[in-house]
Amino acid sequence: MADKSIALITGGNTGIGYETVKALYASPEAHTILMGSRSLDKANAAISTLKSEFPDSKSEIVPIQIDIEDDASIEAAFKEVSSKHTHIDTLINNAGASFDLLMRTSSTPSTIRSAWNKSYTLNVTSTQVFTHTFIPLLLASTSPRLLFITSGLSSLAGAASGSNAKTIASAPPAGWPKPFTPSHIAYRSSKVALNMLMLDWVRMLEPDGVKVFAISPGFLATGLGGMGSEMLRKFGAGEPSVGGEFIADVVRGERDGDAGKVVSKDGVQPW
Repeated sequence: MADKSIALITGGNTGIGYETVKALYASPEAHTILMGSRSLDKANAAISTLKSEFPDSKSEIVPIQIDIEDDASIEAAFKEVSSKHTHIDTLINNAGASFDLLMRTSSTPSTIRSAWNKSYTLNVTSTQVFTHTFIPLLLASTSPRLLFITSGLSSLAGAASGSNAKTIASAPPAGWPKPFTPSHIAYRSSKVALNMLMLDWVRMLEPDGVKVFAISPGFLATGLGGMGSEMLRKFGAGEPSVGGEFIADVVRGERDGDAGKVVSKDGVQPW
């Protein structure tokens, strides 16, 4: 019997991360899924739910405590994983968040700085540190894949053409100061930066045969940004399970022909 494919995902206990774990756990293929979570209690609760829902799964889920904003947590997670596994086949950088609502009540220099710094620290810098730490385990795989979960809002071509998301308000009235209108600009900008980060990993890992992707899972009803899933559904958001199934397809190699690009379930997202 072939060894189980090993996938490590950050932020795996909730949202699209949870749906990705669910899709892999429910699939007929056997996987070892390392569910990264800031809270082991929350990870264990999520795993318990999945085990009860899919009692005949061929896969296993292992909770791993990871706070990607904490270097000591990342190092401890690396030591734990490497002590039990000689390699990882797929590394999924899913953990991320939007902090734009910090600017809802006031656009002061401190709130602007906080929203932007938090967005970049988590979505870009911490993702880079985490990836850099775990790359040795990925390079030990015979079929390595590196995934970065980005956003449809990261497309510069889409923004330039005016095809913004339904949750992004149109231009405010002339004059200054402008009233707060949803634009998700700090989050969007951090995901544009994440796409560049992905491209540099493509450059670095091309000699090693690693297939690198940025994944645009689509407009889904998650808790991202604090708007609430029900509110997002009113704007037409799909179910998070759609994103989880798509990411699982990439893990299984179904989009290997599009490696090095931003991929969505409908094709390749323009830069």
